[in-house]
This record gives sequence, structure tokens and C-alpha cells, in this order.
Amino acid sequence: MKLYNSIGPNPRLVKMFAAEKGLKLELVEVDIIGGESRQPAYLAINPTGTTPVLAPDGGRPIAETTAICEYLEELQAAPPLIGATPAARAEARMWWRRVDLLVVQPMTAGFRGAEGLPLFQDRVVCLPQAADDLKRTAQQGLAWLEAQIGDKPYIAGDALTVADLLLFCFVEFGEKVGQGLDPAHVRLAAWRERMAARPSAALPWL
Repeated sequence: MKLYNSIGPNPRLVKMFAAEKGLKLELVEVDIIGGESRQPAYLAINPTGTTPVLAPDGGRPIAETTAICEYLEELQAAPPLIGATPAARAEARMWWRRVDLLVVQPMTAGFRGAEGLPLFQDRVVCLPQAADDLKRTAQQGLAWLEAQIGDKPYIAGDALTVADLLLFCFVEFGEKVGQGLDPAHVRLAAWRERMAARPSAALPWL
């Protein structure tokens, strides 16, 4: 399988997910800074012009990290990252969605409206007038997760799930773009250290 890869947290999520599964992906680098993802050749693969895209052998390209991770989970069930039972899958998907809504979406929009504006303003709708509020919203989401994780080793409980991988990728990204963890978030900081020690976290993403 080929993965159309670039810098950034979303391709990193898929690479970490595949690595945790023991799956090997052939990386095809896409220069998003130089605009390669907006050229006809790439748009023929993914008309949204985003990365990553998974190209299964003999199959149609799959875009969007949720769809890619779900596909890889069905392809190789062990170790389960979206749950091994209906209840565990519901739990993993619930936290996956919470991380996306509370942290990923506002953090991304806040970045695009501020530090990332020169890159994104001609590509997607950006909200520079709302950037500070969006960043504050992401921080509120992180504060909520700090309270929710308690003494659990992982976001959804005792087992690693895709929710941990997603949050880790965006906590690391946030650190690079001025949206790092609040020093008061000691539980998330300890969780981040555990995540950073995993071999999958060492894969390049910048």
C-alpha cells in the first residue's frame, strides 16, 4: 500500500496507526508547502487536495484519516486500536470524536487563521478574526481532557486507541505552532511522555 504523505499531524496519525499495527506503507512524498497537492496530478487522486491518502494495491484511493484508520483496522484487527468488541469500539470512537471536536478542529482553524494564514488563505476559508478565540477553545478542550483522563493510562481507559494517537499528534503539532500544553496539565504531560516513548512516535513528520 502507498501512502501519499506530507509534513503535518494528519499524515503522522496514519503513519503511527499503521506502525502500531505492524503494517508497512510505501511513502509517496507530497510537497504541500510548494503547492504540489493543488496540482492536477494530485487532485486526480484526491480532489480535496489534502493529505494523507492511502492507495491500496488494486483499490481506489482512500482520503480522510478517519476512513483510512477504519480501513486499516478492518484489514488487520490486531492489535485493536478502535476496539475489539462493540462496546470497546463505541468507547474508542466516542473519545476519537471528542478529541477531534474539542481540540483538533479549533486548534487547526486557529493555526490557519494566524501563523498558517500565509499558506492557507488561498486554499481554504480562514478566520483570522476568530483565531484567538479558536485557540482558546482548543485550550479549553485540553483542560477538559486533563480532568477526564484522571489516573487512566490512556484517553479511553486502559488500552491504547486511535484517540490517543490523534491527540498526541495534535498536542505535538500545537507545541510547534504556539498552542502547547498548559503547564498545569500535569496528567496530560505524563500521558504525552508515555506516548512519546512508543516507537511509532519516532517516525518523522516534519
